[in-house]
Amino acid sequence: MSSYFTRLCRDLVRNRAVYFMLLPVVAYYVIFHYGPMYGLQIAFKDFSPAKGIGGSPWVGWKHFESFFGSVYFGRILGNTLLLSLYSLIFFFPTGIIFALLLNELRSGKLRKAVQTISYMPHFISLVVIVGMLFDFLARDGLINQVLGYLGIEAIPFMRSPGWFRTIYISSEIWQSIGWSSIVYLAAISTVNPTLYEAARMDGAGRFKQMWHVTLPGIIPTITIMLILFIGKFMTVSFEKIILMYNPVIYETADVIQTYVYRKGILEADFSYSAAVGLFNAVISFALLITANAVAKKLGETKLW
Repeated sequence: MSSYFTRLCRDLVRNRAVYFMLLPVVAYYVIFHYGPMYGLQIAFKDFSPAKGIGGSPWVGWKHFESFFGSVYFGRILGNTLLLSLYSLIFFFPTGIIFALLLNELRSGKLRKAVQTISYMPHFISLVVIVGMLFDFLARDGLINQVLGYLGIEAIPFMRSPGWFRTIYISSEIWQSIGWSSIVYLAAISTVNPTLYEAARMDGAGRFKQMWHVTLPGIIPTITIMLILFIGKFMTVSFEKIILMYNPVIYETADVIQTYVYRKGILEADFSYSAAVGLFNAVISFALLITANAVAKKLGETKLW
């Protein structure tokens, strides 16, 4: 034990500059991520700001039972799962497909231009993005004007529950497709060029090279990104939904995060909202562990 401590001290002294640079990152996570976990206990208490966390009485599983028995439980859980599932099916593959297509462009100038254009929406403020959606999809907006020219009656997109998921996923793809492709483009650049030469000698065309060389070469990266994506499966874009939704579309737009916001911030029911948030965090953690275990079982690529 003493020898280990001695080696640790020597390493700290030898690499003190590196550890000093690491210190702000560690401090950030300790203060803003691990420190607040102390407050999770209010999920098992009737929290009162006047009494504080320590002085509030324990009530056990009361808030969890209240949540599971709520008339909103099925709706918000179903909406969260559906939005996350649609994101997994429609959004997650777009970055991979876009990276593969960009890699096939032979013109360097064209590739850079397409990449730059595709990255731009990522840097637009989310408030501006949602504002654009409201403008384009309004009754007198661009989309409805085009529909009018085609003889189709105007559709109240932003006030129609049936259109919410389509608008949400489509705008997510438009906003993030370029940015999400960066990791895969970096992975593609590491594929051994001799594999392409061997494939060409075997008579493989560009599509077969992409399918049999490029795609298998980035499978480890895809696996890691998929595990991370599943780890946040229950965490949809809360800010975007808050900006988009209204009581008319709660039927399809209300998810766990927005429900926590309404109960905890607007109604000041801190213990109940903490219980709902803890439930969501536990499910996300379980999904992350499961996804990593499955990846480890099926192949060598895993997160840890």
